[in-house]
Amino acid sequence: MSDPNYITPVGARRLQDELTTLRTKIRPKVVQEVADAAAQGDRSENAEYIYGKKRLREIDRRMHFLVKRLEDAVVVEPRTDAPNQVFFGAWVTVEDEDGVRSEYRLVGADELDVDHGDISWRSPLGRALLKRKLDDVVVFHRPSGEVDLTIVAIRYG
Repeated sequence: MSDPNYITPVGARRLQDELTTLRTKIRPKVVQEVADAAAQGDRSENAEYIYGKKRLREIDRRMHFLVKRLEDAVVVEPRTDAPNQVFFGAWVTVEDEDGVRSEYRLVGADELDVDHGDISWRSPLGRALLKRKLDDVVVFHRPSGEVDLTIVAIRYG
């Protein structure tokens, strides 16, 4: 059995919002566009019709994916009982040996956004940070070599 599909409440809401938008706004619009293109005549050479049908398949595939991910998701509320320990959903600020600080949030696989500091709890860095405490030093193995990261702040929310 694989690891559970943990997700934060914000991430679950984001997936649900995307599904709702696809179902109520985007898909009906594309269906209308396909119907309009079909009314123009010969469908075999109608690029708008062919593209529209392809787009509908992509939308349906994405909707199916979102429904399955939401069904399998385990929504994890932020911890409040251990504010000085890293758990799922925590924002963790680390400082490397050179004094450079970086902030990461441990999230589920469906919420990754490295540009905003959202990393998977399954990633090597995520696993290294889990259950660590404030002021702990974590040895992290990067492709360029090992680096010592000191946990300087932990927050939830």
